Amino acid sequence: MRLDKRNAIITGGASGIGRATALLMAKEGASVLVCDRNQKQGEETVRLIEAGGGEALFHEVDVAKEESVKRVISYAEHNLGSIDVLFNNAGVGGEEKKLHELTEEEWDYVVDINLKGVFFGLKHAVPFMMEQKKGTIINTSSLLGFKGKKRVGPYNASKSGVVTLTKNAALEYGRYGVRVNAVAPGVIDTAIVDGWKQDERKWELISAANAMGRIGKPEEVAEAVVFLASDQSSYITGETLMVDGGGLTF
Repeated sequence: MRLDKRNAIITGGASGIGRATALLMAKEGASVLVCDRNQKQGEETVRLIEAGGGEALFHEVDVAKEESVKRVISYAEHNLGSIDVLFNNAGVGGEEKKLHELTEEEWDYVVDINLKGVFFGLKHAVPFMMEQKKGTIINTSSLLGFKGKKRVGPYNASKSGVVTLTKNAALEYGRYGVRVNAVAPGVIDTAIVDGWKQDERKWELISAANAMGRIGKPEEVAEAVVFLASDQSSYITGETLMVDGGGLTF
């Protein structure tokens, strides 16, 4: 098993990519701390892991608040004993508006969760990993961190920021045995795209706008995350792995 006897923290683990990754990490031998604002769905992820014979715990978190993230890291240290993997996955899409229509609060909501939340995860997990002299961190960016799209400026900016922040962290902590990478999903069948599905014509165009002509599954992103968390990627750091069905080439 690729993550045997390792301890992993996953933010945004209640659904979508986070849940799929939690399930796969547990299957690969990791003990998983599922973190999310949604306690009910987060605890359901834990139940699914346990039903499959895995080990998991739940802890509520709001990644936009530093003290909340700090409590999660402290909880993991005391209850798991080590922090081997951190998947900074929590994210939101936000309102679809042109830039001049956005309020400051709408901008901050998206950027605080998608980018500041990643920063908080790095800030508080890295010291433990440095002390252990090992650890892997995976951040969730997006296809839209590499290309523009109308009416999602805060999302574009936050996900682009994740790409560069990942490189910064990799440079700063590589010599301490800590690897930092990111995944950049394209259109994946999760709740974040539910609004697009309401417009059949728009959804048909969006879901086919890549080299493979289909939308992705959360489980396909999970496979990429587990690869980056495992020793299979032992000489990879500072990279962002596109999981977009060729969307960036389209």
